[in-house]
Amino acid sequence: MECEGLEGELFGPELRYEFWENLSFIAKADLQIQSSSEGVSSGVNDAVREEIEELLEKKDMDTLKKMNAEVSETLQSGGEIDVEYWEVVLDRVKYYVARARVDQINASFVDYKERHGHKGAVMEGSAEMSELEKEEEMIKGESKKGMGENEEKFNEEVNLDKKYAWNDKYKPRKPKYFNRVHTGYEWNKYNQTHYDHDNPPPKTVQGYKFNIFYPDLIDKSKAPGFKIQKTDNPDVCILRFVAGPPYEDIAFKIVNREWEHSHKKGFKCTFERGIFHLWVNFKRMRYRR
Repeated sequence: MECEGLEGELFGPELRYEFWENLSFIAKADLQIQSSSEGVSSGVNDAVREEIEELLEKKDMDTLKKMNAEVSETLQSGGEIDVEYWEVVLDRVKYYVARARVDQINASFVDYKERHGHKGAVMEGSAEMSELEKEEEMIKGESKKGMGENEEKFNEEVNLDKKYAWNDKYKPRKPKYFNRVHTGYEWNKYNQTHYDHDNPPPKTVQGYKFNIFYPDLIDKSKAPGFKIQKTDNPDVCILRFVAGPPYEDIAFKIVNREWEHSHKKGFKCTFERGIFHLWVNFKRMRYRR
C-alpha cells in the first residue's frame, strides 16, 4: 500500500480499520441486493426500493447520519408502522453512510498524495492483506507446528453475552485461535498400585497451549490478558481472554488445577506478532494415603 509511510500521520490503525470495515459492509450489502434480485425476498418490492435509492443516493454524510438517527427512533417507537419498510430504509441509510465514509477517507489520501507529489491509487486492496487472510496465515503458521506427543486440538468455547463500551465505534468480532490440550497418564502411587502399562489408568489433562490471534488490535501498546472465573463445578473453571477493540472476549472451559509458573516447566505468556500465547502445565498431583 503506497500510503504505508503515512501511517503514523494519517493512516493510523483506527482509520485503517474503519476503512476496511466499511468496505466489507458495502460488499455484504451488495451481495444481499444481488440475492434479492435472484428471488430472495428483501421485505419491499422493486418499485419501493427504487424510491428509497433515489431518496438516499444524493444525500451528504451529515444528512444521512441524521436520517439514520430518525429512522432508528421510528423503529424503536413501537407505533403502528410498516416495520419491514423502515428496516429496509435503515439498512440502506447505513449502506450510504458507509459508502460516503469510504469516499471521504479515500479522498483525503488522494488529496494528500497530490499535494506531496505521490502518485498512484491510495487504497490498493491487493497490496493489503485482508483481515481474513491475516488470520488464516496465523492459523496456518500455528498448525504447521503440528501436535506434540499426547496433544490434540482444543476448542471447548464458552458462550459469552457482553456489550462493549466501544460497540458504536467498532463492530465487535470474535478472535480466531489454534489451541492444544495435553493429556497423559498420572503414575502416582495410587495408579501404580491399581494399574500397569498393559492396563493404564484414564488419561488426564496435564496442560493447555492457547494461541489467540489479534492481528488488527487497535491499541497494540496494550497486550491482551486473561482472567480465571469460577463455576458451580469445583473441578472446572472458565479461562477468559480479554483484549480490546475490535475483539470480543473469548472464553474456554478448562480443568481447575494449580498451574506451574516456571518457564522451565513450560509456562509461557507473551504477545508476539499479533498472537497471544498462554501455555500452562499443571502441577503434578501427589497421592496421599
